[in-house]
Amino acid sequence: MKSVKLFICVLLLAGSSAVIGGPAWGAEGVISKVELTPGSNYCHLRFPAIREETLFWSRPDLKDAGGVDVIDFYGPCDYDPRGKKEMFRCLYEMSILRGDE
Repeated sequence: MKSVKLFICVLLLAGSSAVIGGPAWGAEGVISKVELTPGSNYCHLRFPAIREETLFWSRPDLKDAGGVDVIDFYGPCDYDPRGKKEMFRCLYEMSILRGDE
């Protein structure tokens, strides 16, 4: 039953992001950004995690930048920490922690 609820939430999230449009500017909420190879669009980003109570909002809020919940991310320099991919990653991690898998 938990897996069905999670699946429905993911579908709702995907539908709402399609209606709203593409991601906003990637640097929103980023604490630090270091381009690893100049001109490669591959960066090390550090940004706060998404606040769980805002996870299903159209643009979720991030936790306090000075807190302990900071994500170290290696990938595209324009990655949006409040975007659809990050929300899906957060949902996936929450399902693993709850034992849904």
